[in-house]
Amino acid sequence: MPRQIDDTQLLDSKTRRKLEDQRRMQFRRAIEDRIESRRLNQEISDYPDLIAAAYLSSARGSRRSARQAG
Repeated sequence: MPRQIDDTQLLDSKTRRKLEDQRRMQFRRAIEDRIESRRLNQEISDYPDLIAAAYLSSARGSRRSARQAG
């Protein structure tokens, strides 16, 4: 069975370490974004009336901007 060659094996150690760090940071940011969005969703779900108010105010704002543009 042919062995697949990883592109990082062909790079020098400094470049390989840099790429690994970039991937690690990207993964870490994704985890932090997910945690933050879950926390915000939890806070918002405690106040469902605020969700409706935010939706209504954004809908009014988009209608106003559409009228001004037209």
